[in-house]
Amino acid sequence: MATPLQKRKLIGEINVVPYIDVMLVLLIIFMVTAPLLTQGIKVELPKAGAEPIEDISDRQPIVLSVDDEGNLYLDIGDDEEAPKSAADIVNRVRIVLNASPETPVLVKGDRYAEYGYVVGAMVLLQQAGADSVGFVTDPLDTYPIPE
Repeated sequence: MATPLQKRKLIGEINVVPYIDVMLVLLIIFMVTAPLLTQGIKVELPKAGAEPIEDISDRQPIVLSVDDEGNLYLDIGDDEEAPKSAADIVNRVRIVLNASPETPVLVKGDRYAEYGYVVGAMVLLQQAGADSVGFVTDPLDTYPIPE
């Protein structure tokens, strides 16, 4: 017969069920919120067989998007989904490039945008002080071979 003064034997096991429940809840939260984090303007990118840019720094690039109607969108600032004016783009990009000149600058032009719209976007970036500008494209599934 056990007396109240006797000690019980301790069990050295960890109950992991609550940790698994928390992990699954976090997994569901991340799966739901991850698609919401990718925001931006819907631009149908042209396909190109170019290699990815290797020397992009660890900094977040500045992306200037050009839609098929020639509207310009900048991914820095308060309202990224509203079209920006040329002066606004030059001012914002100049501020970022003056603070950190090694920030990569990319143009994301819609495949149906007129060539002049994309060139105009590049001119604005040049006026803001961008030394080099990269293009965002979708990779080709297969590279067409001319006959």
